Amino acid sequence: MIQKIKNLSFRLLKKSEKYTKTDMVYLAKGQFWLMLGQGISSLSSFLLAIAFANLLPKETYGTYKYVLSIFGILTISTLTGLNTVISQTVAHGHEGILLKSLKIKIKYGVLGCLASLGIAVYYYLQHNSLLAMAFLLISIFVPLMDSFTLYVAYLQGKKLFKESTIYLTYNRLIATAIMAATLFLTKNLYIILSVYFLSWIILRYWAWKNSLKKFPPNSVGDSKVMGYGKVSSLIGLTASLIGSLDMILLFHYMGAVAVAIYSFAIIPVQQFRRLFNQIPTLAMPKFAQRPIVEIEKLFWKRIFFLAFIGGLFSLVYIIIAPFVFKIFFPQYLDSIRPSQIFSIVMIINLALAVLGPLVNSRITLVPKKMLYLWNIPSIILVISISLTIKSLGIIGIMISQILSTASTFVISYTIWQKIKKIDKNNSSIE
Repeated sequence: MIQKIKNLSFRLLKKSEKYTKTDMVYLAKGQFWLMLGQGISSLSSFLLAIAFANLLPKETYGTYKYVLSIFGILTISTLTGLNTVISQTVAHGHEGILLKSLKIKIKYGVLGCLASLGIAVYYYLQHNSLLAMAFLLISIFVPLMDSFTLYVAYLQGKKLFKESTIYLTYNRLIATAIMAATLFLTKNLYIILSVYFLSWIILRYWAWKNSLKKFPPNSVGDSKVMGYGKVSSLIGLTASLIGSLDMILLFHYMGAVAVAIYSFAIIPVQQFRRLFNQIPTLAMPKFAQRPIVEIEKLFWKRIFFLAFIGGLFSLVYIIIAPFVFKIFFPQYLDSIRPSQIFSIVMIINLALAVLGPLVNSRITLVPKKMLYLWNIPSIILVISISLTIKSLGIIGIMISQILSTASTFVISYTIWQKIKKIDKNNSSIE
């Protein structure tokens, strides 16, 4: 009976390809595992958010989120841009750079470690012992926290979505359980931070070792990888620095409690968005192998369809948001209105779910100087937040996020147009 259902599903998917112009069998297989993993991840994140809301004081939680936002900037030193480039090159069969990339990520991560120590000294001189000790503590974890995530880029580049999902889900469930247990036992910021970083580093290292043992990489390299990885990471540094401005300015202008309220305003929307985060993961390896002329035929149709879906989700969320907060986050009712405004960003994000992987699938065709256009959305975010935070507070930041995301779409489309032009010229020469 099960086999009959599988056969029927296979035939229906193959027939649907006539209308969707998409490999529906590949999409169904990959999407099943990625959506399963994302669903479990979203559920565990939501449960952990409930634990944070009910077990940790707003002041402590706001400080915790502030420290993590700075830590996110520091991890750019581990060349986070390499992950996207590695995924693309692996999709083309070039896997030989993988081990070297890990060593380089850890090596450059030492710069982030030193920067964290510098921040610790700054807060010590400002007589803020809480943050001084926090940044002294997290400096230990900077080189390793993000480096081992290369296994995800590797597996997804090889289209091993099932294996990638299993590792990610396993890690998420264990890390969530450990953090929840920690919150029940202590409210100490240093212990919470230590448990968070240690659990994730150990779990990611385990996944990295097992991935390479089960699927040994070949020795085929790509000389362009490191150059694009470094440039992409440098751009990411600016974007991440400015992108974390929301938390930084809120913390310094309005305090840790405002950061906590803002964090809970974006949590539900982020979980909705993550349900569609796997579209780029599935699309990028496929786009990397398909001619641009073929991709262009259905470009706007897919963009508008996903934007429409995003609009529906935004509308539904605006309606149900008050009930969600009253039931699960009663301490954070002040987050409802900003959260509803922020949900509008889902319309643009779903459109980017197609445009983003299109650009990434041909990222090595883009002139390196043009990659710096990615800084424009961050600049827009800075200017907008600077103009609105004092008068509108958290609402101003939400509006700024929407404007920045919209500009990201415009920049992505501009770069895609350049990629098409370069590809056309290359084809003419050949």
